[in-house]
Amino acid sequence: MLSSSSWKPPTQQLLQSADLISQGAEAAIYKAYLRQLPTSGHGVDGAVLEASEPVLLKYRFHKHYRHPTLDASLTRQRIAGETRALMRCMRSGVTVPGIRMVDVNEGVLGIEWIDGKSVRQLLPGGAELEDVSEVEEVDEIYEHDTADPIADYGVSRDALMDMIGVEIAKMHLADIIHGDLTTSNMMLRKQTSDLVLIDFGLAYHSTLVEDKAVDLYVLERAFASTHPDSEPLFVGVLGAYEKRMGKHWLPIKKRLDDVRLRGRKRSMVG
Repeated sequence: MLSSSSWKPPTQQLLQSADLISQGAEAAIYKAYLRQLPTSGHGVDGAVLEASEPVLLKYRFHKHYRHPTLDASLTRQRIAGETRALMRCMRSGVTVPGIRMVDVNEGVLGIEWIDGKSVRQLLPGGAELEDVSEVEEVDEIYEHDTADPIADYGVSRDALMDMIGVEIAKMHLADIIHGDLTTSNMMLRKQTSDLVLIDFGLAYHSTLVEDKAVDLYVLERAFASTHPDSEPLFVGVLGAYEKRMGKHWLPIKKRLDDVRLRGRKRSMVG
């Protein structure tokens, strides 16, 4: 029997058994497995079979430079905020990972593990790639297979741009601002070839045209800095976005032009 001093909460036990994928300044990302008891299915001698589901755990670890009370409060707010954004997206038909567990006290959000690749990896370029092994993996794809890697998912490049525009439009129609739209935060699912928006850690609710225009501008800059000759690609994204937004597009377009102008002025000033 475990002593009270050695006992750890279930979420901490899950983190200990998980594999660390990456770690940033704010959070660590793990791959873990949740065990579920199926409604049907039995093993030998009638024993219930357990199914293990892969999940992604986002762990907002304690920041020792902050006061413990403030740190706990901020962590709870951010976990709750990301969870609300995901739930609002799901209710509005936006393709996002499903929520598998939430523990605001431990700072952990568990979401569906998406089996696939990021759009960043599938499009030509790689300026955002930081992991050497990941660079080598992408280089190997292009070296041994001259065909467009997107074709392995059964979609064309133009179709992928359409999917990106549609998903962002659905998100904005739900008044959710992503806050960090890059091709790194979009994944193409291997099984179904659908586009999944991920990482809503900076997401928030807003009805402002300005916020939606800035969201688009962030993505436009991400395309330009990451993927060479990406202007036609982003034009495709905006075309699908415009079609889905309907009457809401014109004010966003005008504001996007203003945001672009402000961005160019800042670049000139340095």
